[in-house]
Amino acid sequence: MFESMWPYVSHLVDASVTLSLRQIADAVSLLADRNSIVAEGAGAATLAAALSDDVPGGNIVCVISGGNIDLMKLATIFHGDIPQ
Repeated sequence: MFESMWPYVSHLVDASVTLSLRQIADAVSLLADRNSIVAEGAGAATLAAALSDDVPGGNIVCVISGGNIDLMKLATIFHGDIPQ
């Protein structure tokens, strides 16, 4: 899916960051634990990217969205594991 969409959006993007499932799970946990914000993985990906070492300096805006995470997946993340 991503490869087929890239030609349409590549001119709009200055850079991209690849994240691990661990980074995204940690961002979901951080949002819930410290900010009482429940976000699904895709919604927490912007925070995970901002916290990564791969983001260039400058201003960063994180749009957090998607509170539709499965509660069992959220519990798995809270236990320090990565949902399957």
